[in-house]
Amino acid sequence: MSVLKEFREFAVKGNVVDMAVGVIIGAAFGKIVTSLVGDVVMPAVGMLIGGFDMTQLAVTLRESAAGKPAVVVSYGKLLQTMFDFLVIAFAIFAAVRIINRLKRKPPEEPAKPEPTEEVKLLGEIRDLLSQR
Repeated sequence: MSVLKEFREFAVKGNVVDMAVGVIIGAAFGKIVTSLVGDVVMPAVGMLIGGFDMTQLAVTLRESAAGKPAVVVSYGKLLQTMFDFLVIAFAIFAAVRIINRLKRKPPEEPAKPEPTEEVKLLGEIRDLLSQR
């Protein structure tokens, strides 16, 4: 089997295509949730805590001097990214939970129990009497 033929079979398998679509949709969904967090949630949180912007949190290890840039640890950006992740993870969890709920099959009706020998015999007697 040639490498090109093997690659073509791999590339057009349903799972690979489904995964690619999932990655693309996931990236777009991530942008939506990032915008939701950055443009809607964080301004509201900032207003509630007095106009505080988490991304501005930083520690300066060394000031800029003699043409060298300052060394700054921007831990606020890390906190913001972690918060974004939590919101995205929760949104995906909620979406998967809703999808799973929609996929659930309705409970099957219990199977009717097999009639007892007495019931079968009575049914036969009824059928014989109706034939007369």
